[in-house]
Formats: sequence, C-alpha cells, structure tokens
Amino acid sequence: MFKRLDFILQKYEELSMLVSDPDVISDQGKWRTYMKELGELEPIVLAYKEYKKTEENLAGAKEMLSENDDEIREMAKLEISECEDKLAELEQQLKILLLPKDPNDEKNVYLELRAGTGGEEAALFAGDLLRMYSRYAERHGYKVELTDVNDTGIGGYKQAVVRIIGKGAYSRLKYESGVHRVQRVPETESAGRIHTSAATVAIMPEVEDVEVDLSWDDIRVDTFRASGHGGQYINMTDSAVRLTHIPTGVVVQCQDEKSQLKNKEKAFTELKSRLYAFFQQQQHDEQAELRKGQVGSGDRSERIRTYNFPQGRVTDHRINLTLYKLDQFIDGDMDEIIDALITAEQAEKMKNF
Repeated sequence: MFKRLDFILQKYEELSMLVSDPDVISDQGKWRTYMKELGELEPIVLAYKEYKKTEENLAGAKEMLSENDDEIREMAKLEISECEDKLAELEQQLKILLLPKDPNDEKNVYLELRAGTGGEEAALFAGDLLRMYSRYAERHGYKVELTDVNDTGIGGYKQAVVRIIGKGAYSRLKYESGVHRVQRVPETESAGRIHTSAATVAIMPEVEDVEVDLSWDDIRVDTFRASGHGGQYINMTDSAVRLTHIPTGVVVQCQDEKSQLKNKEKAFTELKSRLYAFFQQQQHDEQAELRKGQVGSGDRSERIRTYNFPQGRVTDHRINLTLYKLDQFIDGDMDEIIDALITAEQAEKMKNF
C-alpha cells in the first residue's frame, strides 16, 4: 500500500508543476485534464502527508522515553498512545481512499419510480417516495427536475421520472435501486386493516455527450398532448414529446415543459442516459443481472427496504438495519441508512484490498 502511496505522492507533485507550466495552461483541454486528476489525488495525498507527519511525531515521542525526567516520559507515553490511535485511523482512511472508485459517482442521476403490487395504495406510496427523494435532494443542495409523470390524480403515481442534479448525487442515491415495501392502513380502508404494497426504484447515472454516440437519424420523434393537471394549455398544444431509439427500441418521453422544444431537449438527454445503461447491460452481463435483481418485478416479497407506518420503523434488509424514525426518514432524512450502506460496501471491498 505504501509503495502505491509514494507513487501517488510523486504523481501529485509532478501534476502540480505541470498545471503551472505556461505551455500546459495555453492548452485548456490538457490543463483541465491535469486539474481533474490533481483534484482526484489530493484527498489521498493530504491524508498520506498527515500519516507521515504523525509517524515523525511518534518517533520523536519514543525518543523522549529515554529522558530522565519522569514528567517528560509520562507526556511521551501519552503522545505515543495518541499517535498510534491516529495512525490506525489514518491507515483505515487511506485504505478507503485507495478503493476502486465508481466512475459514475460524481454524476447527476435519473430516478425512476413505478407503482408495484398494491393497486391505488402502491401508486400513493410511489408518490410518497417521490416526495421523500425530492426532500432528500433539497437537504443536499441538489436540484430536482420532473421529466415524465403518469399520475393518478389523487396524489399517486403509476410512474415518475426525475432528474436529480448535483455533484455526487449518484454516489448517494445508487443504493436506492430495488423494491420498496410499505405496510400501513390505506386512507381508503374503512376497516382499519394494514395493507402491504410496493413500488420499484431504478437509479441511472446521467451521461455526458461523449459517452453515447447518438444520432437523430436513429430516433423517431412523436408529439402528443400532455396529460395531467395544467389547464387549457395542456389540451390545446402537442407539447409532449416521445423519442424512440430505432436500433434498440428504447423509448423515453417528456411532458414537463410547455415548450415542445424544451421537452425534446430533456427527452434527448434522458435517452442518452437510458442508452448508456442499455449498452452497459449488453456489455456487462453481471451488471445487468445485478440491476434486474435489485429492481425485480415489483412484487412485495422482493424488497430492499420496508416502511412500516403502524410501528414507525424503516428497515433496510440488505444490512439488517432498522430505524424507529420513519417520519423523519420519509421527510428526506435518509443519511443514516445511506451512510451505513456506503460503509457496508466499503467493508466488502476491503476484504479484497
């Protein structure tokens, strides 16, 4: 590990000199590439420098043990203990920093919600999840754009797609893919019986222009009148857009904007993301199987998380973690479970470090 860290430190110092070179600065493309790499290495380098500094402090404290002064020796023992604890923490931090990075972690995401088994109650639960993720995004300073929706008119959603914009959005939300199960008494239930329903969540990273070679020649464009609440304008204008990628059959639609052009632009961006996921699935069977396994069929038994309203608890079944603060969680306070999922994934990767 330390040979690798020495190499990274040397690389960081070389890049630091390069980004100050006038010839590199004049080539903005090259300069941005070097700056990006420098930014990725900086957290590792800072932690490694702190580790080396702590090692020096530890060596100095051990030398103090040979002093004749009892008070100095006691101080040295205390410093040795503090340095050893700090070194252990820093070593763990460095191991985590050196773990392979998900190349999509810093990207925006498309979050797709679908009502599963449970009828109208499942659609209402999908609406609750949509509000939960919107509030979570707000807490983290992310921007939320609704791109497509099929609502029931009473607060429920058969399907909804939102774009969540913010650095690191995918790194936090990628763990949400799968079946979410709810247990509660529906508003329409007069006998007070608890029902179990489900909704599925799919998370896809937004892709950059260079990642998918997409031509309008391969796309069929259909326009139609937007549905849902929106006044007379909705019924008078074919503003909604549906894009079909002819070679693959992938379809997206957008009706969020009043402008057909803006809907077309949004749908095109989403189509690139869907095609990115489509091609990734073709190339990596293992990833495809993982995604299918996460989302499943929408059946209640295929769940990653359960929201039990009568008991006020939320349980993530992947890590067997239960929190008795469902109200806060459904209001977007999701970090405790997401942080635990990140820690569990890091621990799994550490086994093969």
